[in-house]
Amino acid sequence: MPASLDGRLVVALSSRALFDFEEENRVFEAHDDRAYMQLQLQRLEQPARPGVAFSLAHKLLAFNGDDPARLLTEVVILSRNDPVSGMRVFRSAQHYGLPIERGVFTRGESPWRYLRPLNAHLFLSTNEADVRSALEAGVPAARVFPHSRRASDAHPNEVRIAFDGDAVLFSDEAERVFRDGGLDAFQLHEREHAVTPLAAGPFKPLLMALHRLQQQGEATGMRIRTALVTARSAPAHERAIRTLMDWHIDVDAAMFLGGLPKGEFLREFEPDFFFDDQTGHIENAASHVPAGHVAAGVSNLLV
Repeated sequence: MPASLDGRLVVALSSRALFDFEEENRVFEAHDDRAYMQLQLQRLEQPARPGVAFSLAHKLLAFNGDDPARLLTEVVILSRNDPVSGMRVFRSAQHYGLPIERGVFTRGESPWRYLRPLNAHLFLSTNEADVRSALEAGVPAARVFPHSRRASDAHPNEVRIAFDGDAVLFSDEAERVFRDGGLDAFQLHEREHAVTPLAAGPFKPLLMALHRLQQQGEATGMRIRTALVTARSAPAHERAIRTLMDWHIDVDAAMFLGGLPKGEFLREFEPDFFFDDQTGHIENAASHVPAGHVAAGVSNLLV
């Protein structure tokens, strides 16, 4: 029978999301892909340092346990790198004991189209155009901020993920009201629609997939812990909670911050990754936790 990824949570990562290739990338930007490829070849036996998404990948793969017949997760490299440089990616993964077997290397071309045959639930890349293309295709995706602080090692048996609400887990409906009418209009709108579930945002499929993984992977000793970290405050909190209830999904923590900076709260939660549609929130969070920008919703319309 042909191989299949059906039934697995599939995460696609660019090379720079998984590993710290920032020095090599500076060579690429200063010269060309030939110089980059030569440097990667010279460093073939030198494992790359872990990147922003390393902890997330490592922990998700731990859900597979020791039973090769029951794989629950898959991490795939999806990269603009050339195939030669891809050898170092696989060598580095092997060095750290990451069982990553699949990769697509496109040497400069956008790789997002391959997300569809991979049935990917998440794509993380440092390339904004690739992230936008993935989101337009319906795949949860975020632009990794390479300077983000690396994840804490305090929770080896938990995958911790924090999500913004509007334009990430939920649609940007309420955010549009806020932009058009200000905070008072937003609060009134959300109070009047408190019992009406918000439409799904781009990351609802990932949250659903994590929920399924939590139920499937109980015997592995790994667990999922999620948090909603939002600028909403009471009374607008109720609609967000009721929406998650309507989806039959529990989050483990909810932070209604009323516009307070999110970074220090995220530092205490210690996520393996945080997703937000506002670049300002991501910049604030990145000094504390791994963070990625979701280029979705009204805040990210190209003009």
